Amino acid sequence: MAQTTVGIRELKTRLENYIQHVKSGGTPAIAERGKPVGRIVPVTQSLETRAHELARTGLIAWNGRRLARARPVVRMRGKRSIAELLLEDRE
Repeated sequence: MAQTTVGIRELKTRLENYIQHVKSGGTPAIAERGKPVGRIVPVTQSLETRAHELARTGLIAWNGRRLARARPVVRMRGKRSIAELLLEDRE
């Protein structure tokens, strides 16, 4: 779908048409005096809602519980932090 740019006056005049455009997946850019100032985007479902929908359709297997926090994979030896090591490496 091609990017649509609309001026504020036209948007106000034809708002219902642009809402239908957004409902069908479009994301029109809003321009003021020819310069883009914003974009209208469709509301997305929450991650949990999408996961339930994927599980319902059989695309994923999920019991509905939140994942447990993972333990860190890497541990630092010594007293310096990763940030300090990165700063030293940049010098």
